This record gives sequence, structure tokens and C-alpha cells, in this order.
Amino acid sequence: MTIYEFINWILLQICIYFELFPLISSSLTKLYKGFNFKIYKKFKNARRGVIYTPHGNIQTPAFIFCATKASMKSTTIPDVIQNNTQIILSNTYHLFLKGYDTIKRLGGLHKALGFNKPMLTDSGGYQVFAMNFHSVSKDIKGAKNRTYKPTLIKVDEEGATFRSYYDRSIVKLTPEKSIQVQIDLGADFVVVFDECTSSTISKEATKKSMEMSHRWETRSLEYFHKHQKGNQSLYGIVQGGTYKDLRKISCDYVNSKPFFGIAVGGCLGESTQEMHETVNYVMDKLVKDRPVHLLGIGYLEDIFNGVEQGIDTFDCVHPSRIARHGIALIPKTRKNQLDLSKGKYKDDDTKIWNECQCSTCKTYKRSYIHMLIKSGEHMAYNLITNHNIYFMNKVMEDIRYGIEIDDLESVKSKYI
Repeated sequence: MTIYEFINWILLQICIYFELFPLISSSLTKLYKGFNFKIYKKFKNARRGVIYTPHGNIQTPAFIFCATKASMKSTTIPDVIQNNTQIILSNTYHLFLKGYDTIKRLGGLHKALGFNKPMLTDSGGYQVFAMNFHSVSKDIKGAKNRTYKPTLIKVDEEGATFRSYYDRSIVKLTPEKSIQVQIDLGADFVVVFDECTSSTISKEATKKSMEMSHRWETRSLEYFHKHQKGNQSLYGIVQGGTYKDLRKISCDYVNSKPFFGIAVGGCLGESTQEMHETVNYVMDKLVKDRPVHLLGIGYLEDIFNGVEQGIDTFDCVHPSRIARHGIALIPKTRKNQLDLSKGKYKDDDTKIWNECQCSTCKTYKRSYIHMLIKSGEHMAYNLITNHNIYFMNKVMEDIRYGIEIDDLESVKSKYI
């Protein structure tokens, strides 16, 4: 870095710290008091910004970790915070079935979890669909199929009717109910209720679903602004499958509505290339003054592509889920994965990743974690989960720096 580049970088840090001279600023601050979104630096389409919330600021691009049922599996909230996490999410669908009343009585997610930082709640649309069709993970996010016992009874204009996977009772989730539950849960970011579709259905069926999702989103928006307590903001969702003309219609819809932020959802394609093409097309059609979130995407290759197209935040269960199978995240390997359950790590007395400064890597060796896995000790999954959380936050920190110095490619080459 030259002296000139260093001075420019220092000036950028000053601007970010004191909230000075943003390139882009949200036009919806009057509608969402306590919230703002500002972009301070762009490198091509990649954006270095800040999302301001009542529970603190989020430096973007950022990764959102999943506390799906109001719990971070195999770790604790203090550990999550210690590993530099800015924001987590919980899921309306799962908490609606069990836990919602307790969380509400305790004063919301922030108080119940002891997490005084920004939070998001997903509306439950994806889970309602996935729990019926076994899984849409393969063509939504390129993950392996997981099998669930179908629970969905019907989807109609009013909402989704399904059986609880806990006690098989019949329950109904509507746009209004989803928003009310999210208001009571109290997360900073609320997401509209929509229908998630698979690539296995026709274009005509995708179009009908998208149009119904738009009507559900309008109902979500109207209910939110009528009942919200002034300390939350609302995200709309772009649907339309892999069909560009439908995605264009959906982009026009969310652009025209006063959503604080926009989430890219639905079927993105059956391959990485198709996913990237869909994301790239959508990002070209969205307004530029709102934060954009990519739902359910957690592989580094996909994150870098999203960042390069202007995505601001990502979420996925991937980092914590694979940790519970003994898999740690490291740079420059296939899918950035290191399976510590393998016998070849029995005598490997190195850290998970030599450059890592997480609490796990500062103290423990691969051989010890392998021993814990083979001994059936749950501590292994706690150690790997904490490492994976730190690793993802480090990746996002480096991405932000890469945008700041106009050299995102060097950051990408470090990890992939």
C-alpha cells in the first residue's frame, strides 16, 4: 500500500466511524426510526457499508449466524460474541411451533438470549415449504437433500396450513400471523411471509406462486406498519425462480414498496453457475439505497460472488451445522472444509488453521479434537463451532478490507 493509498484508507475509516460523507444513504429513515443504511466505499459493484439499528451497527458485508430455535447449537452466546459476531437470526416457523410464548414473556429474543446486538427473524416461508417437500436445499442453495416427514396440508391465498412436527396438531401461518410473531419476538429485522418454490415446478406455477407471494408481502407490509412498535424494520423478498422475466417483475415489485431492506430468496438454480447467474441478474435490477440480503447461502465461493455483485449480508446454518459433524472451515481446500474425524489427523499436532486467532486454535491441536470426536465428547463440536464462527467473521472482515483498498481479488485468492 502506497502512502497515498494509506491516507485514503485512513480517511475512509474516519468517515465510517463518524458517519461522514456516505456515497449512498437510505431514503427510508423517516419510516424506520433508529435504522439507516449507508455505503461509504464501492469497488466495482461490491459495497462497504454500515447498517444502523437500535441494537448497534453492522459493518457490511456481514454474515448472519443461525440461532434457529433461539439457540446457537454447540456453543453459547458469550462465545458467539467473543468470536466477533455482529448479528444472529432466529426462525419464526420453529419458534411459532414451540418457544414463542416463552420468548414473548421474557421480553423478546434479545433479553431471552442475552444478545444485545442486532437480530433478524426469518418469516418461516422456506421452512413451511421444505418441511413438506422433504427438502428444497439442493435447488435453493446447492446443499444435500435432507429428509423430513411431510407436514404441509395446504397453501392457499390466506396462508399455509400444516401439522406441527412436535405433536401433529393442525396450525396455520398467515402473513399477518408471521409478522405478529416476529413483532413479539422483537428482532431488529423482520422478514415478510412468502412461498418458497422449487425448480421442479413449471414456470406457470412459479409465476402464480410469485404473484401470491407479492400479495402476501403487501399484507405483511400493511400489518407491520399498523402494528409494529417503532423499533423494528421490514425486509421484502424477491422471488421468481430462475426465470429472468419473473425475477424482473419481482424486483420491480419490491423496489416499489417501502421495505427497509430486500432479501433475495427462492430457487436460485440447480448448479453454482445457475445460482450465480440468477443472483447477478437480480442485483442488476434492484434499487441501490437499501441493504440486500442473500437468504440461506454459506459457501465461500457463493459469498464472494454475492459480494462482487453488491450483496450486503448472508445467512446460513452451514458453518455451525458442519461443525457438529466434525468439520472445520479453513482456506484453500475443497469447499473450505477439514474433516477432523478422519484418521489422518490422529497424530496431527498443528492448529486447525495456523493463522487463526480463535480461542480453539490458540489452545487446541487437530489431534486432540480428533480424539474428542472419536471418544464421543461433545466438547469437540463446541470447539469446532467456535472456530467456524470466528473463521466466517474473519473472512467477512477481510472482504470489507479488500473493498476498502480496491483489492478484493487478493482476499478471494487467500481463501479459495
